[in-house]
Formats: sequence, C-alpha cells, structure tokens
Amino acid sequence: MTSPAGLPPTGGGSGERQRLKLLAVTACPTGIAHTYMAAEKLSQAAERLDVDIKVETQGSIGAENVLTDNDVRTADGVIIAADKDVDLSRFAGKRVVTVGVAEGIHHPERLIEQVRTAPVHGGGGGGTSTSSSTNSGGSGGGKERSVGYKALMNGVSYMIPFVVVGGLLIAISLSLGGHTDPSGGLVIPKDSFWMDVNNIGVIGFQLMVPILSGYIAYAIGDRPALVPGMVGGWIANTGSLYDSEAGAGFIGAIVTGFLAGYLVLWIKKVEVPKFVRPIMPIIVIPIVATTALGLFFIYVIGEPISWVFEHLTDWLGGMTGTSAVLLGAILGLMIAFDMGGPVNKTAFLFGAGLIATGNQEVMGMCAAAIPVMPLGQGLATLIRNRLYTEQERETGLASLFMGLFGISEGAIPFAAARPAQVIPANMLGGAVAGALAGLAGVEDAVPHGGPIVAVLGAVSGVPMFFVAVVIGTVVTALTTVALVDVSERRRKGQPMVDGLAPQPELALAGVSAGAGVGAGSDGLGTGGGTATAHAPAQRTDSVPASAGSAADASPDTTADRSADASTDASAGISDDDEVLSGYLTARTVKVRLDSGDKEAAIREMAGLLAATGKVTDVEELVAAALRREEQGTTGLGEEIAIPHAKTDAVTAPVVGFARSAEGVEWGSLDGTKAKLVFMISVPEAAAGDEHLRILALLSRKLMDTGFRERLMTAPDEAAVLDVLREIR
Repeated sequence: MTSPAGLPPTGGGSGERQRLKLLAVTACPTGIAHTYMAAEKLSQAAERLDVDIKVETQGSIGAENVLTDNDVRTADGVIIAADKDVDLSRFAGKRVVTVGVAEGIHHPERLIEQVRTAPVHGGGGGGTSTSSSTNSGGSGGGKERSVGYKALMNGVSYMIPFVVVGGLLIAISLSLGGHTDPSGGLVIPKDSFWMDVNNIGVIGFQLMVPILSGYIAYAIGDRPALVPGMVGGWIANTGSLYDSEAGAGFIGAIVTGFLAGYLVLWIKKVEVPKFVRPIMPIIVIPIVATTALGLFFIYVIGEPISWVFEHLTDWLGGMTGTSAVLLGAILGLMIAFDMGGPVNKTAFLFGAGLIATGNQEVMGMCAAAIPVMPLGQGLATLIRNRLYTEQERETGLASLFMGLFGISEGAIPFAAARPAQVIPANMLGGAVAGALAGLAGVEDAVPHGGPIVAVLGAVSGVPMFFVAVVIGTVVTALTTVALVDVSERRRKGQPMVDGLAPQPELALAGVSAGAGVGAGSDGLGTGGGTATAHAPAQRTDSVPASAGSAADASPDTTADRSADASTDASAGISDDDEVLSGYLTARTVKVRLDSGDKEAAIREMAGLLAATGKVTDVEELVAAALRREEQGTTGLGEEIAIPHAKTDAVTAPVVGFARSAEGVEWGSLDGTKAKLVFMISVPEAAAGDEHLRILALLSRKLMDTGFRERLMTAPDEAAVLDVLREIR
C-alpha cells in the first residue's frame, strides 16, 4: 500500500490506493449542533487536503453514517472529536487522535496532520470498553455483526446491571439474614432489615427481563419501540397474565424485544398525513405497538407456554419411579434451559412439591443443578478471559457469587448474548450435576439450591452434593469456552482475538437505530438515528432522512446523500415562503436584529415567532430559552447562535431567523459575536424528534462558509428565504 509521506500504513486496503483514508467520530452530549459542526468541518478540511474521510456522528439523535468493520480495516487513521465516551476497541491497530469536539470545529486541518504521526491504538476501549486485541486488525476483521446480534447485545448490556445488583442484594440478604425452614426454604424474617434488602434485590430482578426486551426493541426501532418492548417483556415474565404458573423468562423477553422492534419499524413505514407525524413517535406508535404486542403475547404466545408448563409437570410426575440418574439428568437439563422460564420453573416446582411428601431426593437433584449455570459461566470468564470484554469479566465474578447462593439468573446475561453456545453448555453441565446427585441419593429439605443450602445444613450427602456441583460447573465452563471459541473462529475466519461481544455503544451503533449516549443539557436522553452506512471514500453527508419523516424514519434511510441533490424533497417545502417543513416562513425572518445583548435578542426573536400565531405565552417562551442558555451557551461559533426551547408555550414547531450587523455577545466557543441567529421552539410533545432534526440540519449547513456569506449579504427577507431553501 502506498501512503503519504510521514504516515506509516496501518490500513488494510488495496496496494493501489494513493489517497490517505481517514475515519472520524464526532460526539457531543449537550445536544447535537457541535457534533454536526465538527463533522462538517472535518469533511471540508479533508476535501481541501485531498484526503478521503468518513465521519460517524454520535449525537442525541443517534449514531449516523456508522463506520463498518470494512471501513475500519481499510482506514489509515482515526480522529475522535468528542466530549463524551466513544468506544475505541474497534480501532485497535489504527492510529487514533482523541480530542474534544471543539478541536474538530476549529482545527480540523491540524487534526488531519496529527493523525499521520499519532500512536497506534492498542485495543483499550474508551468508555466502558476495555477489551484488547493483539492482532493488528483489531476488531475490524472478520464479518460484520448482524443487526439482530447487535440488538441482542444492546439489551444484554443494559440488563447486566439489574442482574448484578438484584442478584447480589438477594444473595447478601440470604447469607446474612436468612435461615433454613422446611416449609419455606431459606427464610428471612418479614420485619427485618434484611427482608427490606431482599425486596430491593427482587425489584432489580423483576426489572431485568423488561429491560432486556425493551433495549433489544430500542436498538431496532429507536425510542418509539422502548415502551412496547418493556411492556412486552413484563408480560412475558408474568405468567399469571396468560394463566401460566411461570412466565416465559428471558427467552420470552428476547422474543418480545424483537417483535416490538420490528413491529415499530413496520408501523414507521406507514404513510400518514403530515400533521400526524409529530405525534407518531410519542403517542401513536408506542400505543399501537404496545397494545398489539401485549394482546398477541397474552392470547397467542401465552397459551402454548401455559400448555408446556402443565404437560411437563404431568410428564415429570410419571417419571418418579424411574432411574434416579435419568430423572436427575432430565431435571438438570430443564433447570439449565431457561433459568426462570417455564421449563426451569416446572422442574423446580416439581422438586419443591415433593418435599412435603417426604421425597427430598428430587429437590436434591434440582439443588445441585441450580448453581451450575452461574458458576460455570463465571468460571469460563476466568479460564479464557481473553474471550470476554472487561464488562463481561466483571459480570462473571458477580455470577460466581450469585451461584454460591443458588441464583441461577446470574448466567442470563451470557445466555442472552450467545444462546447457541451458552444454553447447550449450561444444559450439559446441569444434566451432569443432576445425574450425579441422583446417583448419590443427595437430598434437599428446602426449596432452594446452591452451596448455601448445604452450608446451612439443609442437604444430606453434602460431599457428593459438592462433587456434583463442581463437576457440573467444570463441564459447563469448558463446553462454553470451546463453543464460543469455535463460533468466533468461524465468524472471523481467523484465530480468535479478544472480545466476546461489542460494548453497548458499538453494539448499538451498527443497528438501524443507533444510540447516542447520555443526556445532554437539552434534557435529551439517548436517541436513535436511522442512517445506514455505506462506505464511500469521498465525503458523506449524514443529515437525518427527511423533514417530513425524520420522526419516524425508515431503517432503509441512507446517510450518504449528495449535499446538492436538487430533487431532494426532504425540506418538506409546501410553498415558496416555507422552509424546514414550513416551520420557518417569511413571517419569522428579520434582516436586522435590533437588540444588543443576548436576553434582549431572545426576547426579540420570541416576538418574531409570536407573529405566526403559534405562541400562546411569549414570556414563558423567553423564560424557557433563557433556562436553556443557563445550562450552556447555544452560541456555536462562526458568528452563529441557535437558541432553542422545548415548551408548551408554543402550539407547533416554529423557527425564526434574524441577522445582527454588529453581532450579539453569546458566549460562543470561538469568542465571536453572533450575527446569524436562529431560534427554534417546539412543544414538549414534539420535542423528541423535531427539535433535534432541525438542529442537525441547521448546524451542518451553517458550516458552509458560502452559505453563511449568502445569508449575511441577502438584501431582504425574500432573498434570505431563497438562501435558506438550500437547507436539506
């Protein structure tokens, strides 16, 4: 490969390529304007320097123009211009420059020069990613993960804290405040402090399944899918809603998560009148999807689950006189299959119910199998830790602790992330433990499992109980490691590198609705974009899809649009006097701003917006805009300010523009006074998408020097509108 002088090659591209190829990621937690400004500046600088660049933006509306594995593999260097954590693990083996987003805006040429001699990133990720890679290809090699896998990993990453917190609190409360009781297993006195701790842990566990489902759906369908995903997960985990003694557990949550995500994507494609679009992502889509999914699960999916539970119980009842080894193996398989789901609960309740009849051996088989899954998965992270990310290794330690207290749910994050590898390994280990316990005649007098019941004296045949648990754990761990290793080799087509799973940011970034991380000063949480990254060498434009459908954009929307597409209808202009879907009109344009300070300018702009009849309370609009300024200046530099407010003082989104010849002091990053002032106001109900979409469009277009010059020199309102129509 031929590279420009001064830049030792790190890419894996064609040997005939002459131009330097760079990647960049821009991100800002306080809104999205700076994210797009930095992206545009870097693209402009690269064009001037005859450098190919592709820029991924991670703003509050999500990750757009996402960098693919192939992009990373062929890149010569990476620029990270961000004021929030960005996952760096995917750039292992590449030259990486990491700076704040302001540097990307003000010194893009300098950054492009710096990346030529930047140090090679060794694999330690940013943010929560700390996995490493010893291969020069880093995580860029191999096949790109599917959307389904990334969505699944997104759900798992958000579920893990609930599993860990809930499981550890339950384990601590049982160990310090519990005692054995033949009628109730491990019992904690009802009015004790430890019962309160236990109840808090139980709440964490109750939320675990809905969180898994919700964030799988979120990664596929963006924010409108979050509520149907979570409600669907709760229904899946609540068997009483569909006449089952056990819920569908985490497997049901995976099903509802994918159903919710793709249902929302389908609804988004439905054409609706323009006036309905602002409420689609906030009201219409969540209500329709939640209702449809909930009823579908209760009336269609729930009935088979109830049938399975009932008939498995009858089947097990007919096996009590058969071989103890066979029965133990079957119970172990069932206990390990879905960890809290109907199959697991059937086996557990079958064993617990026989205790009262004097048959404690069946519960002994279950008790030996119960801790095998969390102990085995935790042990796997210790045996071959290079297969796991730092987050997974930490979860593995928590899983080991939960296993000691018979909390099988500690293995759910691993099973949810890699069901094809982990569930069979769990079942094999559970079957071995159950069979050995049955062979040895181990008995358990309480309906609970794990080493804790043996320590507290509820188990007879303690030595063989521990032998069964240890052997089952080792079998699970070794099988898991082998299956995961084979899977990774097959996926990558090369020897394993570090990293079992992408980190939350990476996992989500490649999904059709990527997520920006963190809530900014705009009060905006994680959001979703819909850009599908192609991989052009030339500069690409990742402006959100269309003004008319950005709130419910299709996943087919592509990010690499031509900036000068003359036939693009994305501005949604309905007549000659409307810009930005009609939010900015001739009535909201003023060629001369009279005010000399920020507060007065905001007040003057609010009066301008009031001329549309969409402002019901000017004073409240001013107050909302000033409150936003207190959180951080909306002066973007380059003589630009975009004050904005989310308030019900307006009845519909409205945008105004005014020019100041002398400039207004706005506290901008570069110290310039604001001469081009846009004011955006949207109702609270529409703020989720319209606010961000307008900011993204404006901030990117305003980085065009020629565009700003045309705005400044336009002689009257009509000429200003003509210039503003360039915004797409």
